[in-house]
Amino acid sequence: MWKSYRLLAQRYPKITLSEERQLILKAQKGSKKSKDELVLRHIGFLIFRIHKVAFPELIQRFGEDLLEEAILIAYKKIESYDLDYRDNISYIWKRIDGLIIDSLKKELSESNFYNRYNEYNIKNGDLSSMSWSTEVDNSIF
Repeated sequence: MWKSYRLLAQRYPKITLSEERQLILKAQKGSKKSKDELVLRHIGFLIFRIHKVAFPELIQRFGEDLLEEAILIAYKKIESYDLDYRDNISYIWKRIDGLIIDSLKKELSESNFYNRYNEYNIKNGDLSSMSWSTEVDNSIF
């Protein structure tokens, strides 16, 4: 899955901020071609943010879903981007990070994270019932 998107990212490399702003202006005026090109030029960035923020298990299980959602967010952000605001950072990175964090929170709450480790008997924050080795191997010192 990632290979095909990485090929797209290579085909549509990152552009300068001024080129990005020109595409945004055209897209906001109704150019579907400019909107599509702008999103395609952000594919590499979206993949980078997903791999930077999410941990491998989440990427393996939900990476494609995260990327699909991130692409939809990119399309929405084009419409709402304020061209009068001058920044040097992509206008979507905070929302993409938020998406990943929201997905992680949802996954942890829905999977009932602690129940996956039923060999541990954790009650009311008491970890004393866990079988931890407290002995120190002095031979390594």
